[in-house]
Amino acid sequence: MIMLLLTACKMTKTKKPLNILWLVAEDLSPYYLNAYGDSRAPTPNLDRLAKEGVVYTHNFSVSGVCSPSRATLATGLYPNSFGAQNMRTLNQQAAAREIGIINYQAVPPAEVKMVSEIMRENGYYTTNNPKEDYQFFKSELAWDESSIYAHWRNRPEDETPFFSIFNFSVCHESRMWNFKEHTFDGDQFPPDRNIKKGNEKNENSNVPLLVPKDLEVKVPPYLPQNEIGENAMRRMYTNIIRMDKGVGKILDQLEEDGLLDQTIVMWYSDHGGPLPRQKRLLYDSGLRVPLIIRYPDGSRAGERDDRLISFVDFPPTLLSMAGIPAPSYMQGQAFEGAFSVKTARTYIHGHADRFDERVDMIRAVRNKRFKYLKNFHPDRPYYLPVAYREKMEVMQELLRMRDAGTLDEYQAQWFRTSKVEEELFDTENDPHELNNIAGDPAYADVLASLRAECERWIKAIDDKGFIDEVALIRTFYPNGKAQLTDAPIIDIKNSKVTVSCPTLGARIGYRYTSEKVPYKGWEIYTEPIEEKANDTLEIITHRLGYKYGITTLANGIIGKTVYPPNRHDK
Repeated sequence: MIMLLLTACKMTKTKKPLNILWLVAEDLSPYYLNAYGDSRAPTPNLDRLAKEGVVYTHNFSVSGVCSPSRATLATGLYPNSFGAQNMRTLNQQAAAREIGIINYQAVPPAEVKMVSEIMRENGYYTTNNPKEDYQFFKSELAWDESSIYAHWRNRPEDETPFFSIFNFSVCHESRMWNFKEHTFDGDQFPPDRNIKKGNEKNENSNVPLLVPKDLEVKVPPYLPQNEIGENAMRRMYTNIIRMDKGVGKILDQLEEDGLLDQTIVMWYSDHGGPLPRQKRLLYDSGLRVPLIIRYPDGSRAGERDDRLISFVDFPPTLLSMAGIPAPSYMQGQAFEGAFSVKTARTYIHGHADRFDERVDMIRAVRNKRFKYLKNFHPDRPYYLPVAYREKMEVMQELLRMRDAGTLDEYQAQWFRTSKVEEELFDTENDPHELNNIAGDPAYADVLASLRAECERWIKAIDDKGFIDEVALIRTFYPNGKAQLTDAPIIDIKNSKVTVSCPTLGARIGYRYTSEKVPYKGWEIYTEPIEEKANDTLEIITHRLGYKYGITTLANGIIGKTVYPPNRHDK
């Protein structure tokens, strides 16, 4: 008996952690996928994941646009809880700059780390290929590599567990008018590091439709019911097919490496669809996203899970899958893994604020059936012109029809010049959310319940949407510039280097110049490190939202702390 117990303990201690792979599409609603009931776009790779894994049917982003959503995926916090709600912060449109909105980083609370940094702290090799866009510059300790070359295959030791993300941009809104084929949409992961940047394959011809030109499509009622609307749908289906091929290439590589059954594969999109009245909005067309998870042991294969899930749940779930407890500051809950909660969500929440040069403020609460919207600027129209979106032919057609007075009642709704303060939709019977039932006495109790939940959530997260953005920026950038992470305090005794940093929330990393390679990130400092003769020790200090500093130590001499320039310094 004692021998059996010792053997069991040994097996538990030596059991290799599972790898975790995130495959992330952009701008994609679930409604147009075979796994969710629409077979117009052949997606054999997603279909395989669905057959071998779990299809989650009620998964939601926190915003209808990418940067705030990715801020949540990186931190486990709602964007509007720490000032990351405006799209986007790092690169402003000229019109936004004219009203005093500079390029800036949102600054999370001091205790917040990127979830990939927590994975690294727990022995994972972490990679991101390549989109970041978190509303702040990435933590320099978050990834072993974040670039077009990043891949689990680059990890120094094959036995090291990995957390890798691959992003597929081919479904992005911009690909509705820019059809160029590009290697890094998934045709080659990773590309050859020896290819000089700018010389990668980029064919200047439009990608042909991959569905029949006369494919019968169902155009949402809020879009033009004509050939332009139909062609937009066919282009979207084509982009889905291209994305699926990229997913297949990654899955093939996983199988080639013999890792498929040692890896949890999660595929999802960063928010809803690319078309007008989808992206940027809080209707289900903007918030509802697909999610498929394949587990390596084949458990739950073919299952459909209808629990409400929010993006704010993804970071604690990632940690839970790795057997790591989530830090207490995270605002979501693990829905799978060792620390999954027993009680499913009752609500998901969403926000909409500034989009490029246009400002609004809307909050959303949804339960399984009903969606509540609170409009904080009812005097402003529903449709806010965004120059980027107006490059899309189907958007141009909507505007032409508006000016010609030929919009029907559903298409015209988006162009109303003012809003009601509250909206309520029955998403079961009105999936496109066209019939506001907030004024119907039959739904008074539902309205009151969701209103109360909206108010509770806003208070619970201390919603920063109520702060004028220019004033908010001043709290992040007191002197109009990013705050600097303090230089490290370095103490050397008997060739052992002890490091600390006065900046609250600063992380400390190090590397030796002789060991620098692009596919291995900074070592995370946890205890005194060795000063090596004839080698330079680089020490980095970085708090999220601040500029990071690098200090060198060579032959007992501490160099000056350097703050490398970023895009805001140009």
